[in-house]
Amino acid sequence: MADAASRLRSVAEQVLGVPLPVRLQAWDGSQAGPPDAPAIVIRNRRALRYMLFKPGELGLARAWVAGDLDIEGDLYSALAVMSGLIWERGEDGRTLAQALRDPEVRAAGRELLKLAGPPVPPAPPREEVRRRRHLHTRRSDKQAISHHYDVGNDFYEIVLGPSMVYSCAYWGAVENADTLETAQRDKLELVCRKLGLKPGQRLLDVGCGWGSMAIHAAREHGVSVVGVTLSQEQAAYARKRVADEGLTDRVEIRVQDYRDVRDGPYDAISSIGMAEHVGAEKYLDYASDLYALLKTGGRLLNHQIARPPRRDEEAYQVDPFIDAYVFPDGELAPIGTTVTQLERAGFEVRDVESLREHYARTLRRWVTNLEADWARAVRLTGPGRARVWLLYMAASALAFERNRIGVNQVLAVKTPESGASGLPLRSRTWNR
Repeated sequence: MADAASRLRSVAEQVLGVPLPVRLQAWDGSQAGPPDAPAIVIRNRRALRYMLFKPGELGLARAWVAGDLDIEGDLYSALAVMSGLIWERGEDGRTLAQALRDPEVRAAGRELLKLAGPPVPPAPPREEVRRRRHLHTRRSDKQAISHHYDVGNDFYEIVLGPSMVYSCAYWGAVENADTLETAQRDKLELVCRKLGLKPGQRLLDVGCGWGSMAIHAAREHGVSVVGVTLSQEQAAYARKRVADEGLTDRVEIRVQDYRDVRDGPYDAISSIGMAEHVGAEKYLDYASDLYALLKTGGRLLNHQIARPPRRDEEAYQVDPFIDAYVFPDGELAPIGTTVTQLERAGFEVRDVESLREHYARTLRRWVTNLEADWARAVRLTGPGRARVWLLYMAASALAFERNRIGVNQVLAVKTPESGASGLPLRSRTWNR
């Protein structure tokens, strides 16, 4: 009888209809496939049960988070191969996820059951969040934010570095010429320039994170800032940073839902990496709330991840791994939808800038940071959560590089009836 790796490879190639472009290493130490290719390591038979009972991305993710599935060799190359097998169309025009719905293909998969152990679905890893539907109530949003952001400030320091900015940096034209901290500072400065901040103005920073934007705007541009977050850990960290910078007279950090902010109008609003949490059905309400909080002539800078539009938008589903392990209740929208909703709320959209490649480079730096201090990250969060973050960031870097998702800064103005937007005729002067 063939060893486990050879049997797995044979069945996988029967399902795919093409040679498997990776090396397989099984729990019994056997290997099969190109010796110089990245290795998919199946450390435990349970990984097969995860994949058999939940074919596609979520089954693979469960096996990965549980530590039953691993990668040896270049992480990005292996993930690119696995992503292609799951979602990209093969020679027969079907993805793996589609192929596994075929009765004949599923019959071939019964061979795997002989290797997988007891024919019962294994329990998902404890890191998985299970929800029936996206509610986007104040309570559910707070729970979702806590799941993602209250991992621990020490852990985020490892990943994000000293800047503590959790959104894409703004890189120069020469690759590897900038440090992550320099590129993040340049991103914050870019936001401030687009908002046209001036001393004495009031800025509302929605989803303020660990306070980096609020501190930069107050220190470098002389504005007063209110930053709101739903994360207790973020708020405590941000308040300490504000105090250490001597900016308590100009920066207030609140644990508050943006829907409960009542002390407008503000001269400007920044929303950086926050709108992804709002939800498609609530987005117009979100845009309308921010419009109401701005003074006439005020500016909004909305920095948001986007997905490509679908011909059948009703068929769109949230990424199952992201929803279950990373951003519960998070939803992505096409950039055109975001612009339309902002305009429906009353805004005049004046500028849209794509930073897609910037996010890919940022994520690769975060992955490097995490891998460099892996043992400490595992001690802080547990191996499962650390593995969630490694997979999430590396896979996201590839998604941005391959234009499967993007990220955009949208500058919008609450333009008065006179039509005077207050923007210079050559708006892109902020990119100097």
